[in-house]
Amino acid sequence: MQRTFSQRVASYVEAELANAKLAGAAGDTQQEFAHLERAHVLGQESTYWHVKVHVLMLVWATRNRSVGEMLGQVFRIVGAVTKTVFGLVPQGNTGGANVSPFRKMPIAPELAALIRKAKSGV
Repeated sequence: MQRTFSQRVASYVEAELANAKLAGAAGDTQQEFAHLERAHVLGQESTYWHVKVHVLMLVWATRNRSVGEMLGQVFRIVGAVTKTVFGLVPQGNTGGANVSPFRKMPIAPELAALIRKAKSGV
């Protein structure tokens, strides 16, 4: 049985989510969010991972009492649920409320390599 992109990218996204959790446990909220952004870039072409990362960003925003981020994440969750399946994602976008949800952004080379690997099925 051939695995989907969502399944093939899972270990990469999960590694970033684990790093986010470690940073959060250490009290480094900025590094925690940076790992969530990396997880977003990796998983944004998968509806499952795209929505999950935005929900985790919303949890981060709530825990850190960032109203702007909370509102931005609610909007982005709706977009992730309704648009990802159609491929309507701005590649490389880091997913935070500090950037337009429609803005394409450059992808860090190491993340681009992991995305290519997940897409190729290698």
